[in-house]
Amino acid sequence: MTSGFYIIMAAQFFSALADSALLIAAIAILRDMQAADAIEPLLKLFFTVSYVALAAFVGAFADSMPKWRVMFISNGIKIIGCAMMFFGIHPLAAYAVVGLGAAAYSPAKYGILTELLPPRLLIAANGWIEGLTVGAIVFGTLIGGVLIEPKVVEHVLDWGIPGVNSRGEVAITIVGLLYLIASTLNLKIPDTGVDHKPLRSNPIYLLHEFTHCVKLLWRDKLGQISLAVTTLFWGAGATLQFIVIKWAETNLNLELSKASMLQGVVAIGVALGSIMAAKLISMRRSVSVIPLGIAMGLGVNLMIFIYDLKLALLLMVVVGALAGFFVVPMNALLQHRGHILMGAGHSIAVQNFNENLSILIMTGLYALLIENDLSIHTVIVLFGCFVAGAMYFVHLRHHANQREFDSVSQLEDLKH
Repeated sequence: MTSGFYIIMAAQFFSALADSALLIAAIAILRDMQAADAIEPLLKLFFTVSYVALAAFVGAFADSMPKWRVMFISNGIKIIGCAMMFFGIHPLAAYAVVGLGAAAYSPAKYGILTELLPPRLLIAANGWIEGLTVGAIVFGTLIGGVLIEPKVVEHVLDWGIPGVNSRGEVAITIVGLLYLIASTLNLKIPDTGVDHKPLRSNPIYLLHEFTHCVKLLWRDKLGQISLAVTTLFWGAGATLQFIVIKWAETNLNLELSKASMLQGVVAIGVALGSIMAAKLISMRRSVSVIPLGIAMGLGVNLMIFIYDLKLALLLMVVVGALAGFFVVPMNALLQHRGHILMGAGHSIAVQNFNENLSILIMTGLYALLIENDLSIHTVIVLFGCFVAGAMYFVHLRHHANQREFDSVSQLEDLKH
C-alpha cells in the first residue's frame, strides 16, 4: 500500500467518525424538542435522499477533478450542515445538507482506490477501509453517546465556550472539529495522475449517461449479484441502527446514551469480519460468501429472546462479523466490475444510488411500522426474515447465472 492510501484512510476515519457522532447528537436534539419517535429514523431518510436525487451528477462530478479536491469540498458541505444544526435549523434539514456532502464524498472515497491500486489489492484495501470506517462508527457512536451524557455536558458547559449552551450544541461543536480535521487531511492526499473527464453542463445528458450506467451494471452477471448484496446490506444496516436503539431501550432498559453504544458493538463485529474477509477471501471466491448474509438475517431474530446485556453484546458482535465478512468481498467485486464497465466515479454513483434508495425505503418502512405502534419484537422478526429471504433469492439468482454461463460455454465449445 502507498502512503497516499494511508492518508485516505485517516481522512475517511475522521469524516466517518463525525458522521456517526452527529447522528446521535441529532437524535438527542430531536428528543430535547420532544419530537415523535417516528421522526428519528427520518434522519437517515433525509441524510440519504441526496445520494438518490443527485446520483446522476455526483459520479460525473467525482470524475471531473482530482478526488482529493472532491473530498475536501464535500467535507466543507458537511461543516455547513453542522453549523445549520448548531444555529437552530431543524435537525432533519441540517442533516440533509450533511447528506449532500456525504453523497459527493462517497464516489471520490471509493473511486480513488481503483485509481491508486491494482485489482489484486482491492479486496485488501476495501477490508481496511471498511474496517476503519466501522472503527470510526464504533468510536463515533461512543463519542456521540458520551457527548450527550449529563456529566460530560455539564463539564463542557463549565468551560464557557461562547454560544454553547446545551448538550446538542456541545456535541455539534466537537463534530465540527472532526470534520475540520478530515478536511485538512484531504489536502494531503496525492493526485493519482488519472485523466479527468470535463463535467458536462447538460443535466439531460448526465441523466441519460447515468441511466445507461445503471442498466449496464444490473445486466452484468457478476455486477448484478454484488450490487444486489451491497444494496440490501446498506438498507438493512441503516435500519438496524434504529432497531438496536429501540430494542436496547425495551429489552435491556438502556437510555439513549448507553443504547447508542450497542451500535458501536455491532460495528466492532463488522470490523472483525471485514479484516477476516480481506485476509481469507480472494476476488475469484468473493461470491462464495453470500450464504453468510442469510445467516445474518436469521441471527437478527435472536434479539427478541435476549434480555441480558452480556448475551446482547455477544450477539451484536456475531451479527456484525457476519455482515462484515460477506459485504467486503461483494463491495470489492462491485468496484472492480464497475471500474471496468464505466469508470470509478460513475460506478460508485450507481452503487450509491441503489444502496441509498434501499436505505430510504427500509428506514421509511421502519418509521411507518413504529408510527403504527408495532412492537419492536414484531419489527425485528419482519426485518430478519426479510433480509434472510432476500439474500436467499440473490443466492438462487447467482446459481441461475452460473448455469446460463455454463450452457453458453458448452454451446461455444460445440461450435468449435
